[in-house]
Amino acid sequence: MRPLASLVCGFIFGWGLFISGMIRPAKVLGFLDVFGIPAGTWDPSLAVVMAAALAVSAVGYALIQKRRPIFATQAYWPMQTAIDRPLIAGAVLFGIGWGLVGLCPGPAIENLATLSSPVIVFVVAMAVGMAAHNFWQTRSAAPPAGTLAPASAADG
Repeated sequence: MRPLASLVCGFIFGWGLFISGMIRPAKVLGFLDVFGIPAGTWDPSLAVVMAAALAVSAVGYALIQKRRPIFATQAYWPMQTAIDRPLIAGAVLFGIGWGLVGLCPGPAIENLATLSSPVIVFVVAMAVGMAAHNFWQTRSAAPPAGTLAPASAADG
């Protein structure tokens, strides 16, 4: 049942990306080009999409925090709240990739259906980066401690 729930969630997410236009790199780059504001070429529509997504997510998290998971024995909530160098470095790299290409992981995977060479190269490079990260993490001295805890511990 858990794979089916994942499939349904992925399907809904994919349709949301498609309907909002976030799978079109030109639309994303039009939003990221804040220097186009004076010329009137900036596209603020994705800000509305992001705000709506945050609002729906906030309500969803507020509703599920008090409930027991349906497809798991317990809920796991992030415990790390520090803004550290790895977080900043990851955000910078993500932003650079998003700004250069106009794709982030979800839309890139959805765009694989187009068989576009740039998209394929992007997804391959993304996969290599993920594999390099996993390799680097496994070679590090100690895994990050306390990044996830059972929901009961996270609640205080």
